[in-house]
Amino acid sequence: MKKKVLIPVADGVEEIEAVTQIDILRRAGAEVTVASVNRLNIIASRGVKLEADCLIGELKETEFDLISLPGGLKGAENLRDSAILIGILKKQQSAGRLYGAICASPAVVFEPHGLLGDKKATCYPDFSDKLKNKSDARVVFDQGCVTGKGPGAALEYSLKLVELLFGEARVQELKEAMVIE
Repeated sequence: MKKKVLIPVADGVEEIEAVTQIDILRRAGAEVTVASVNRLNIIASRGVKLEADCLIGELKETEFDLISLPGGLKGAENLRDSAILIGILKKQQSAGRLYGAICASPAVVFEPHGLLGDKKATCYPDFSDKLKNKSDARVVFDQGCVTGKGPGAALEYSLKLVELLFGEARVQELKEAMVIE
Protein backbone atom coordinates (compact mmCIF):
# COMPACT_ATOMS: atom_id res chain seq x y z
CA MET A 1 0.00 0.00 0.00
CA LYS A 2 1.31 3.45 -0.92
CA LYS A 3 2.28 5.89 1.79
CA LYS A 4 -0.14 8.82 1.84
CA VAL A 5 1.31 12.28 2.38
CA LEU A 6 -0.36 15.66 2.77
CA ILE A 7 1.50 18.85 1.87
CA PRO A 8 -0.68 21.82 2.87
CA VAL A 9 -0.02 25.07 0.98
CA ALA A 10 -1.23 28.65 1.18
CA ASP A 11 -0.50 32.00 -0.37
CA GLY A 12 3.02 33.00 0.66
CA VAL A 13 4.55 29.55 1.20
CA GLU A 14 8.23 29.16 0.36
CA GLU A 15 8.15 27.49 -3.06
CA ILE A 16 11.52 25.73 -2.76
CA GLU A 17 10.34 23.97 0.38
CA ALA A 18 6.92 23.04 -0.99
CA VAL A 19 8.05 21.80 -4.38
CA THR A 20 11.13 19.98 -3.04
CA GLN A 21 9.00 17.98 -0.61
CA ILE A 22 6.38 17.17 -3.24
CA ASP A 23 9.01 16.14 -5.79
CA ILE A 24 11.21 14.03 -3.49
CA LEU A 25 8.29 12.25 -1.84
CA ARG A 26 6.71 11.43 -5.22
CA ARG A 27 10.06 10.15 -6.52
CA ALA A 28 10.19 7.89 -3.47
CA GLY A 29 6.77 6.46 -4.33
CA ALA A 30 4.50 8.34 -1.93
CA GLU A 31 1.00 9.37 -2.91
CA VAL A 32 1.27 13.11 -2.26
CA THR A 33 -1.79 15.34 -1.99
CA VAL A 34 -1.23 19.09 -2.16
CA ALA A 35 -4.10 20.86 -0.39
CA SER A 36 -4.58 24.60 -0.13
CA VAL A 37 -6.05 26.39 2.85
CA ASN A 38 -6.95 29.39 0.61
CA ARG A 39 -7.87 28.56 -2.96
CA LEU A 40 -6.65 26.07 -5.55
CA ASN A 41 -4.29 28.51 -7.28
CA ILE A 42 -1.90 30.14 -4.83
CA ILE A 43 0.95 32.58 -5.20
CA ALA A 44 4.05 31.50 -3.31
CA SER A 45 6.53 33.79 -1.55
CA ARG A 46 8.56 34.64 -4.65
CA GLY A 47 5.59 35.02 -6.98
CA VAL A 48 5.60 31.46 -8.30
CA LYS A 49 2.07 30.26 -9.04
CA LEU A 50 1.21 26.81 -7.70
CA GLU A 51 -1.95 24.79 -8.19
CA ALA A 52 -3.16 22.57 -5.35
CA ASP A 53 -4.91 19.25 -5.92
CA CYS A 54 -7.77 20.22 -3.62
CA LEU A 55 -8.86 22.40 -0.72
CA ILE A 56 -7.99 21.30 2.83
CA GLY A 57 -11.67 21.03 3.80
CA GLU A 58 -12.04 18.05 1.45
CA LEU A 59 -9.57 16.04 3.57
CA LYS A 60 -10.98 16.38 7.09
CA GLU A 61 -11.63 12.63 7.37
CA THR A 62 -8.59 11.39 5.41
CA GLU A 63 -5.74 9.66 7.23
CA PHE A 64 -2.17 10.34 6.16
CA ASP A 65 1.09 8.59 6.98
CA LEU A 66 2.74 12.02 7.00
CA ILE A 67 1.68 15.67 6.99
CA SER A 68 4.47 18.14 6.20
CA LEU A 69 4.27 21.93 6.03
CA PRO A 70 6.48 24.22 3.97
CA GLY A 71 7.45 27.56 5.49
CA GLY A 72 7.65 31.12 4.29
CA LEU A 73 6.38 33.64 6.84
CA LYS A 74 3.15 34.67 5.10
CA GLY A 75 2.48 31.06 4.11
CA ALA A 76 3.09 29.85 7.67
CA GLU A 77 0.72 32.50 9.00
CA ASN A 78 -1.96 31.39 6.53
CA LEU A 79 -1.43 27.74 7.50
CA ARG A 80 -1.52 28.66 11.21
CA ASP A 81 -4.86 30.42 10.77
CA SER A 82 -6.60 27.44 9.13
CA ALA A 83 -8.74 25.84 11.82
CA ILE A 84 -9.33 22.84 9.54
CA LEU A 85 -5.60 22.23 9.05
CA ILE A 86 -4.87 22.60 12.76
CA GLY A 87 -7.60 20.06 13.53
CA ILE A 88 -6.10 17.61 11.01
CA LEU A 89 -2.62 18.14 12.48
CA LYS A 90 -3.81 17.57 16.05
CA LYS A 91 -5.55 14.37 14.96
CA GLN A 92 -2.33 13.28 13.22
CA GLN A 93 -0.29 13.95 16.36
CA SER A 94 -2.70 12.18 18.72
CA ALA A 95 -2.77 9.14 16.42
CA GLY A 96 1.02 8.93 16.62
CA ARG A 97 1.52 9.46 12.89
CA LEU A 98 4.38 11.50 11.42
CA TYR A 99 4.13 15.24 10.94
CA GLY A 100 6.66 17.91 10.14
CA ALA A 101 7.37 21.50 9.16
CA ILE A 102 10.25 23.54 7.84
CA CYS A 103 11.42 27.17 7.99
CA ALA A 104 8.95 29.46 9.78
CA SER A 105 6.25 26.82 10.22
CA PRO A 106 7.63 25.01 13.31
CA ALA A 107 7.61 28.32 15.23
CA VAL A 108 4.62 30.00 13.59
CA VAL A 109 2.28 27.00 13.21
CA PHE A 110 3.38 24.18 15.51
CA GLU A 111 4.53 26.01 18.65
CA PRO A 112 1.45 28.22 19.20
CA HIS A 113 -0.91 25.29 18.61
CA GLY A 114 0.88 22.96 21.05
CA LEU A 115 2.14 20.60 18.35
CA LEU A 116 5.72 20.62 19.65
CA GLY A 117 5.27 20.21 23.40
CA ASP A 118 8.63 19.10 24.79
CA LYS A 119 9.98 17.98 21.41
CA LYS A 120 13.29 19.35 20.15
CA ALA A 121 12.79 21.37 16.98
CA THR A 122 14.59 23.61 14.53
CA CYS A 123 13.33 26.42 12.32
CA TYR A 124 14.43 29.46 10.35
CA PRO A 125 16.91 31.33 12.58
CA ASP A 126 14.80 34.52 12.77
CA PHE A 127 12.06 32.54 14.55
CA SER A 128 14.13 30.24 16.76
CA ASP A 129 13.49 32.36 19.87
CA LYS A 130 9.83 31.28 19.62
CA LEU A 131 10.73 27.60 20.11
CA LYS A 132 10.72 26.29 23.69
CA ASN A 133 13.13 23.43 22.98
CA LYS A 134 15.18 24.69 20.05
CA SER A 135 18.02 23.03 18.20
CA ASP A 136 20.46 24.61 15.75
CA ALA A 137 20.54 21.44 13.62
CA ARG A 138 19.43 21.63 9.99
CA VAL A 139 16.91 18.81 10.45
CA VAL A 140 15.55 17.41 13.72
CA PHE A 141 13.41 14.31 14.31
CA ASP A 142 11.90 13.94 17.77
CA GLN A 143 8.90 11.87 18.89
CA GLY A 144 7.24 11.61 15.49
CA CYS A 145 7.86 15.23 14.51
CA VAL A 146 10.36 16.38 11.86
CA THR A 147 11.49 19.99 11.59
CA GLY A 148 13.81 21.71 9.15
CA LYS A 149 15.76 24.95 9.26
CA GLY A 150 14.89 26.65 5.96
CA PRO A 151 15.12 26.71 2.16
CA GLY A 152 18.75 25.54 2.12
CA ALA A 153 17.79 22.45 4.12
CA ALA A 154 14.75 21.55 1.98
CA LEU A 155 16.44 18.63 0.22
CA GLU A 156 17.94 17.23 3.42
CA TYR A 157 14.58 17.64 5.19
CA SER A 158 12.72 15.91 2.35
CA LEU A 159 15.16 13.00 2.33
CA LYS A 160 14.63 12.60 6.09
CA LEU A 161 10.89 12.31 5.39
CA VAL A 162 11.65 9.58 2.82
CA GLU A 163 13.85 7.77 5.34
CA LEU A 164 11.09 7.79 7.94
CA LEU A 165 8.46 6.55 5.48
CA PHE A 166 10.47 4.13 3.33
CA GLY A 167 13.84 3.48 5.02
CA GLU A 168 17.46 4.38 4.40
CA ALA A 169 17.80 2.09 1.36
CA ARG A 170 15.20 4.16 -0.52
CA VAL A 171 17.06 7.35 0.41
CA GLN A 172 20.28 5.89 -1.03
CA GLU A 173 18.47 4.91 -4.25
CA LEU A 174 17.16 8.46 -4.62
CA LYS A 175 20.54 10.01 -3.89
CA GLU A 176 22.13 7.85 -6.57
CA ALA A 177 19.43 8.55 -9.13
CA MET A 178 19.53 12.29 -8.44
CA VAL A 179 23.36 12.47 -8.22
CA ILE A 180 23.35 13.70 -4.62
CA GLU A 181 26.69 13.15 -2.97
